[in-house]
Amino acid sequence: MYPKNAWYVACTPDEIADKPLGRQICGEKMVFFRGPGGKVAAVEDFCPHRGAPLSLGFVQEGRLVCGYHGLEMGCDGKTVAMPCQRVRGFPANRSFAVIERYGFVWVWPGDREQADPGKLHHLEWAEHPEWAYGGGLYHIACDYRLMIDNLMDLTHETYVHATSIGQKEIDEAPVNTKVEGDEVVTSRFMENIGAPPFWRMALRGNDLPDDQPVDRWQICHFLPPSHVLIEVGVALAGKGGYHADPKFKASSIVVDFITPETETSHWYFWGMARNFKPQDQELTASIRQGQGNVFSEDREMLERQQANLLRWPERKLLMLNIDAGGVQSRRVIERILAEERGVAAASAATAATAATAATPAAPATAA
Repeated sequence: MYPKNAWYVACTPDEIADKPLGRQICGEKMVFFRGPGGKVAAVEDFCPHRGAPLSLGFVQEGRLVCGYHGLEMGCDGKTVAMPCQRVRGFPANRSFAVIERYGFVWVWPGDREQADPGKLHHLEWAEHPEWAYGGGLYHIACDYRLMIDNLMDLTHETYVHATSIGQKEIDEAPVNTKVEGDEVVTSRFMENIGAPPFWRMALRGNDLPDDQPVDRWQICHFLPPSHVLIEVGVALAGKGGYHADPKFKASSIVVDFITPETETSHWYFWGMARNFKPQDQELTASIRQGQGNVFSEDREMLERQQANLLRWPERKLLMLNIDAGGVQSRRVIERILAEERGVAAASAATAATAATAATPAAPATAA
């Protein structure tokens, strides 16, 4: 259903600033906390004593303390102490590989031995002083792939977001889709059109007139396991569009980190990174509020779509050319899942062969 040997956004640093955080990711119940030196750790959200959620406890001197009977656990999942009890022999909880980078905490839900920090996508905007970022988190009750479909085909903006970023010209502009390795890119360019309300606000924020025709672009990048980064913007018409000088445009990257929770729910870390007026905190707050309202409109549509799909599982969905981005993204996911299943099957076969070889042969019996 979802690749596990990959990096997903688990939370933002503020969510674990002063207490543990319980979160289910790719079907795994985890608890995140800060261990010695403030380093983030993640272990199974299960106390080996009586099964209580460790996320209901607290952190003391870098150890995770169960809020039920005081069992203490280290970052490696090993029980280290409990008041008046001998618990050193308790089996260790599973621990998960974690990275804190780019303003997020990332987790690898699969095989810890395969967790390679080098496989985390580089996010230049998150480290550059000329960029500002503002975002939030929604819990959405739908299959994470429905959100990917939604973001890789922005035709729906005309209808779902009619009062903010939608406009009829989106329907009329052709869509181009291409696949580059594991990355899927869909793009749409519109010339000499009026700017919708959200982008009029962004133009004003960059000291540009909001009543002149603009050229608009949407370039959606799907990156596995489930990230979508969208280059969006408007430039005063005739100034070069996407390639216009920054003084003539308002452009941003819509950031969508989609983290599966279950087969029908996910955590949606949304935001926008912009490279104009990065020090203007009031503008950041205004854009964040506007974008949050836009994404709340998506949430209602997607959750009701999921309910319909669960109600009529036998009905086949129809595909059009505008769906190409989502279709290709799902193909990338399916290929990665097939590779994971193949590796798991090979590992199981190797283990079985080794076990057979290690089993002593039965003694021969006389005929």
